[in-house]
Amino acid sequence: MVDQRQVMNFRVRAQQLDRAEGALGDTAVLDIGAQDTGPDGGRWALAIRGVDVAAMPPEDLILLWTVRGAPHLYRRADVGKVAAGVEPFSDADAGKRIYDAAKPLKAAGIGMLAALDEVAAHMRAVVTEPTVKGDVSGRLAEVMPEPYLRFCRPCNSTHLYEMPFRLAAVRAGLELQLDTSPPVLQRIARFRKATSDDRLDLIRAYLRLLGPATPKHVADYLDAPVKDVKARWPEDVIEVVVDGEARSLLAADEQAFDSAEGRATRLLGPYDLFLQAKDRATLVPDTAHAKELWPVLGRPGAVLVDGELVGTWRPRKSGRTFKVTVQPWRTLAASTRNDIVEQAERLAAYRAVPLAGVEFPA
Repeated sequence: MVDQRQVMNFRVRAQQLDRAEGALGDTAVLDIGAQDTGPDGGRWALAIRGVDVAAMPPEDLILLWTVRGAPHLYRRADVGKVAAGVEPFSDADAGKRIYDAAKPLKAAGIGMLAALDEVAAHMRAVVTEPTVKGDVSGRLAEVMPEPYLRFCRPCNSTHLYEMPFRLAAVRAGLELQLDTSPPVLQRIARFRKATSDDRLDLIRAYLRLLGPATPKHVADYLDAPVKDVKARWPEDVIEVVVDGEARSLLAADEQAFDSAEGRATRLLGPYDLFLQAKDRATLVPDTAHAKELWPVLGRPGAVLVDGELVGTWRPRKSGRTFKVTVQPWRTLAASTRNDIVEQAERLAAYRAVPLAGVEFPA
């Protein structure tokens, strides 16, 4: 049996949140993908793990729609293996991942994987040069048959279902241009899907970075059926018990798990991998705090101190400067507040915006 603090410390160490410096090649979160949502997204996740983002050649990263249809950063050198690793495990898995789009396809007798391949083929034909997402969608709506299309009331037009569109992009060999809104898609140069490996295997990566875990935790993270995850569960695992629940840990990580200490203060972005674990009660045992950290809309970031989530933070922009507002969940020592201010200064430097101050409740 292991306690919550041991789990948290292991994840801090496994995700290198206690690291002072590092390079893209040895940054572990890029094995599973760093979600790039919001201004403090994927590259901020790299920065707080010691990567000098300002000095990093931007072409070394690639942005893809992958897990849960969200944009994730990866190493460009890994793109062929990533494309293989993020593929649905089965037709049933593909159907679950594309949500409501599965029903009309099934009614029309179209297989889910076949549907993704069909969308991908048309997407690649459309995107011969960098193209805005809306233009790609409009072109596809002209050539795709009815089971692939839906009427969208907000924009009063007919277009592809969103999830097949997103999940087919990688299959089509398409990436997203960094820092474009609306997104611009372009062909990946010299793209060729390759056989994935253990490092980029999503189940193993989840266990390595967010373990110990159950098949349901991983399935929820991927939006995949538990049955498919169980069928691919690694054999080289050991069992540990967390909060009365049996979970798996990669055997190779047993020593690191037993000895991990997570000494660091970090301002985690709202979609940082550390907060993406599906055992939220382990991350934040207090239900009121959990509701504050994961609201339905408008997520804050989280304050991580020595392996414990101790509060939330939000940026407050005012003119050419911004403030960081911290909402702690317990009384913070003066030294901890100083560490948080230091991290806020780090965030300001990353954003290239002057920091006007850090606000704590009176």
